Amino acid sequence: MHLFRLDASIMPATSSSSELADTAHAEWTAAHPESTVTHRHLGTDPLPADAWTHAAIAAFTPAEQHTDEQRAAAELGNQLADELRSADAAIIAVPLYNWGVSQHFKTWLDVVIAGAGPTAQLLKDKPVLLVTSAGGGFAPGTPREGWDHSTPYLERILRDVWGADLTVVRRELTMAAVNPAMESLRGLAAEYHTQALDAARDAGKQLVTAQNAENRLVTAA
Repeated sequence: MHLFRLDASIMPATSSSSELADTAHAEWTAAHPESTVTHRHLGTDPLPADAWTHAAIAAFTPAEQHTDEQRAAAELGNQLADELRSADAAIIAVPLYNWGVSQHFKTWLDVVIAGAGPTAQLLKDKPVLLVTSAGGGFAPGTPREGWDHSTPYLERILRDVWGADLTVVRRELTMAAVNPAMESLRGLAAEYHTQALDAARDAGKQLVTAQNAENRLVTAA
């Protein structure tokens, strides 16, 4: 069994998204203690900022004309795409930053697409958990409803482009505990935290169940 996990928090020691991913990951490990895990942490080990530029140009340049930078970026794109292709399941933990996805996550995504092509269904029918967290509140009826430009984008890529069997776990109001202006929301934030941990635990179990079911279908075939 092979699990792919990606984290994108720039603050790994206190990351809300990583905490939820850890909770789900623990369920996977309990069920598959000897499984292979490919773990990329873009917050602590980001890809070179110019990797996508070189990979994208390489895709439209004959191989014999590649520069060293283009060759390395093309190889990186193929490697990243293969990490997704070879996985049986995936946990993707991406916080909301400045109302969208971070630069280092977008670089990873763009290099993957450069390596695989824009229509490759790298996670076709595979169980995938998307974990995301936000410092503020973006629920319907809140002042910033519609300002989350990260989650819909991630769902589009993972489900509609890459073909994942997707589950989403969200946690909002993560900044309430440290932001004095959000003091009145701390009780609600604590409830959201508990709910998100429960949801992540359940999603981890579902990840295992879905993969076990897929294995039974493959064996039966």
